Amino acid sequence: MIKKISIIAIIAIVVASLAIVAIAKYQRVVQPAITHGLAAATGSADALANLESDRLIPADKAIAAPEFAQGNWINSDALTLDKLRGRVVLVEFWTFGCYNCRNTLPSVKEWDTKYRDRGLTIVGVHTPETDSEYGLNNVRKEVPTLGIKYAVVTDNDYKTWKAYGVEAWPTIVVLDKQGRVRWVHVGEGRYEETEGVIKTLLAE
Repeated sequence: MIKKISIIAIIAIVVASLAIVAIAKYQRVVQPAITHGLAAATGSADALANLESDRLIPADKAIAAPEFAQGNWINSDALTLDKLRGRVVLVEFWTFGCYNCRNTLPSVKEWDTKYRDRGLTIVGVHTPETDSEYGLNNVRKEVPTLGIKYAVVTDNDYKTWKAYGVEAWPTIVVLDKQGRVRWVHVGEGRYEETEGVIKTLLAE
């Protein structure tokens, strides 16, 4: 009788363990699929998330970039893509406490200096990661401290981040003069390639 009870207890433990593993796998596999499905409902976000990075997208295959969500603008009046039509626009998703984001700043600031008068507008979309990065006063303090002179807009509710299908800091998106997404790069590096894209789009 005792042996039977022990065997039943062991079986119950094994079944419970298998159930826990199955639930964990379900959460890992199904939840991302649900999230992807929600993104698909937004249309452009899903399409942007599926763009191949580090490749100049042909104009006839490029999709229209989403408009900037409402936020607090620094170094500029509020900008819209409609107002920027006719200019090449580089959008960098960043946050001031991100080490990798800071490493991109020398190149981004250099492009602003070199190409602003030739038709380039840079917009830093500040999407916070830590609690301190949500504070507007902190952002206002850090922008000049970092030597940033181009436009920065806060994205505390992640609306612009989600609209562009961004998944990591930093992410650079370059738009052509018609407001279409032509280049996407995630992370540091590819500075020469990105500058080449800027030159190409300015010449179009």
